[in-house]
Amino acid sequence: MAASNSAQDQLEEDCFVPSHHPSAPSDELFDISTAVDPSYVISLIRKLLPVAQKSGGNTEILGSNCIDEIVNSSNDNCKRMEIVDDSTESVFRGEGEGDLREGESSGLSAGEEVWEECGCVLWDLAANQTHAELMVQNFILDVLLANLMATQSVRVTEICLGILGNLACHEVPMKHIVSTNGLIAVIVDQLFLDDTQSLCEVFRLLSSGLQGPECIKWAEELQSEHMLSRILWIIENTLNPQLIEKSVGLLSSMLESQKEVEHTLLSALMKLGLASILVNLLAFEMSKLTNDRIPERYPVLDVILRALEALCIIDVYSLEICSNKEFFRLVCDLIKFPDKVEVSTCCVTAGVLIANILSDVPDLASNISLDFPFLEGLFDIFPFTSEDCEARCALWSIIARLLVRVREDEMSTSSLRQIVFILLSKSDVIEDDLFDHQFDENKGFESLATSGRKPNARTLALRRITCILNRWNALRDSSEKDMMEEHVTDEKICRLLGICHKHTV
Repeated sequence: MAASNSAQDQLEEDCFVPSHHPSAPSDELFDISTAVDPSYVISLIRKLLPVAQKSGGNTEILGSNCIDEIVNSSNDNCKRMEIVDDSTESVFRGEGEGDLREGESSGLSAGEEVWEECGCVLWDLAANQTHAELMVQNFILDVLLANLMATQSVRVTEICLGILGNLACHEVPMKHIVSTNGLIAVIVDQLFLDDTQSLCEVFRLLSSGLQGPECIKWAEELQSEHMLSRILWIIENTLNPQLIEKSVGLLSSMLESQKEVEHTLLSALMKLGLASILVNLLAFEMSKLTNDRIPERYPVLDVILRALEALCIIDVYSLEICSNKEFFRLVCDLIKFPDKVEVSTCCVTAGVLIANILSDVPDLASNISLDFPFLEGLFDIFPFTSEDCEARCALWSIIARLLVRVREDEMSTSSLRQIVFILLSKSDVIEDDLFDHQFDENKGFESLATSGRKPNARTLALRRITCILNRWNALRDSSEKDMMEEHVTDEKICRLLGICHKHTV
C-alpha cells in the first residue's frame, strides 16, 4: 500500500532539516540535488562504522557483519578509506558531551571529528530520494543501528537519528527502516534520552513513521503505557519550543493517522490525561502570546491547536474536550487577539475549533452572544480564509449561532448600537467574502453538514443582520434625538442591507 501523495509531499517537506554543525556543507558549496558518485557515499558510510575498545587495548569494529558488503559494493576505482582505529581509546566517548553541546569542539579527537563531518554530509544527502535509496542499498541502516546501540555520545545519536529522519521521508528507504530487525525498537528507546536535539529528531522520525503506510508497526512499538507516559511527560515538562513543537506534532500524527493507530494509542493516551495536557499547553502558549509576543513560539501554538482540532473531530472523545470551559475560553481569547496577522493560521484554526465546540455544546453560544470584541474578531479572520472554504463556513456558522441569540427588540440601545457599529465597520469584509466565494458555498456547507452544522448558516446570519439593522432604523425613526453617530450613516446601512438581501433571496 503506497502512501498518499499528500502524505508523501508532507514527508518530503519534513526532510530538509539543518544538521546543526558548522562543518556541514553549506547550500552554496554542496547541492544535495546534484548527482553524487556512489563510491563517495559508500566511503562516507564506511567512516561511520563504530569502533569499540576491547580488553588488552584491542579494538573491534561494530557492525562488521556488513563491512564486507559495504567494501565489495564499492567500484574498483574507489580508493578504500581507512577506518579509524585508535588502540588507546574508543572513537566515541561519553565524557564531555555537555561541553560539546555548548559548541566546544576542542575535546573531539580526530576520529570523532571525521565521524561527525561524514555523518552531517550523509544527513544532508539523505534528504534527496536518489541519494537516500543509494544509502540504504549500501547498509547505512545497519551502520546507524550499530552506532545507536554502541555510542554514549548524544551528538552521534542526534546525527544518526537525523539521517534516519531524512531517510524516512522517502517511500523505499522507509520500507527498509521498517524491515530492519530491531531498528524501530531502538529508535523508540531513544525517547528516554535527556538531550533536546536528539529528542527532537526522535519525535520527527516517529511522526514520519506514523504518517506512512507501515504506521501500525510504529504504533505497536509505542503502545505500552511506559512509552506513552514518557511522551506525555516530555510534552508536559519541557520548556524548549522546538521540542514542544516536535512532540505535540507526534501527537497530531497519531490523531491523524489510520484508524488502527487511533485505536491502538488514543484510548491509553486519553486515560493518561492527554486532553488536559493539551489544554494546559494551550494556556501556557496563550499567556506567552499575550505577554511576550515571541515569534519563535507561534509554530508551537499552531501545532497545539492542530492537535486539539484533530482530537475534537473524533466522536468518542469530542464531547470530553469540547465541554472543557477553559479550552473554550482560551480559543475565544485567541479570536479576540488584536494582532492577527502574526498568528493568522492559529486564529483560523481557533475559528474551526469554536464551530466544532458549539456544534457539540450549543448552549455555550449564549455565553458569547453579546461579547462584541469576539464578534468583531470573527469578522477580522475572514481575510485569512480566502483559500479555506471550510474555515469560512465555520466562521459563518459561529456568527449565525451568536446572532440568533441576539434579542434586538429587548436589548438596550447602547448594546444595539455596538452591534450595528461592528456590522457596519465590517461591511467591506462581509461584501468581499460574499462576492469572492458566492459560487463555492454549497461545497463548503456540504462538508460542514457532516459535523452537525446547518448548511444555511451564512444565509441565516445574513437574515439576522438584516433584522438587527431594520430594528436600528426603526428606533432611529421613532426617536426624537439623533441616534446616529458620525460613522453610522444611512448610506452604510442601506448598502449593507442591500448586500444581505442580494445573498439571501
